[in-house]
Amino acid sequence: MPLTPTERDRLLLFTAAELARARRARGLRLNVPEATALIADTACEAARDGLRLAEAIDRARSVLGPDDVLPGVVDIVTEIQVEAVFDDGTRLAAIAEPFGAQDRNDDAPGAVLPGPDVLALPEPALTLSVRNMAAVPVSVTSHFHFFEANPRLDFDRAAAYGMRSAAPAGSSTRFDPGQTVDVGLVPIGGARVAVGFAGLVDGPLDAPGARAIALKRAAACGYLGAEPLADAPEDEGVRA
Repeated sequence: MPLTPTERDRLLLFTAAELARARRARGLRLNVPEATALIADTACEAARDGLRLAEAIDRARSVLGPDDVLPGVVDIVTEIQVEAVFDDGTRLAAIAEPFGAQDRNDDAPGAVLPGPDVLALPEPALTLSVRNMAAVPVSVTSHFHFFEANPRLDFDRAAAYGMRSAAPAGSSTRFDPGQTVDVGLVPIGGARVAVGFAGLVDGPLDAPGARAIALKRAAACGYLGAEPLADAPEDEGVRA
C-alpha cells in the first residue's frame, strides 16, 4: 500500500504511542519519547474524532499526569507540537503544560534554560500579505514550507514556493479568522528538500518542473492563491 511521507510519520507516531500505552498498562512510568508520543497521538486521534482544536488540546493535556512519567520528564517536556488533521484541514496543535500546570524545577536534569544571548532573526527575502479565509485560527510553524500551508490561507503561493517564515525555530505565526498578516519569508536552506508537509512537493524543491507540478497539485486541491503557471516549461523550477 503506497503511503505518503506524512502518512508514514503518522503511523510511526501511532506505533510509538501504542508502545507507551502498553508500558503504562504494565505499571511503568513513561520517559520523554514515550510520553511525547502518547500525548501527540491523543491530539491526532481527537482531531480524527471530529473535535475542534481547543478540545483536542484539552484531551491531550489530560491523558498523563506527573505520576505517570519518570522524574524530570515534567521539567523537560514543557510543550508538544503536532500537526493534526481536523475536519477543516491540517492544523498545528501546540500543547502547552502537557501534564497540567506544574511548579517547575529549573535544576532538574535535562531542563531547558534560556541563554543570555538572543539570536538575530533572518532578514526576509520576501514579504507576502496572507489572509485567513477559514472560520477558525490557523498557525504555521517557522520551518513549514509556506507554499504548502493551510489551503484556506489566501496568498501568492507561487511566490512562496521554496520559502519558510523568517521566524525563530520552533515559533509559529497565528492567523485569526478573516485576519490579514504581512509575513516575511526566507528561502529554505540546506539540501532544499521538502518531504511531507501537505504532500505537494515531496522531493527536491529545485528539481526540473517541481514548482509547476506543485502549483498544479495545489490548484487541483483547492488551495487559495494557487494558480497554475501559464505555459510553464516542463523543466521550470526555482533556484535558491
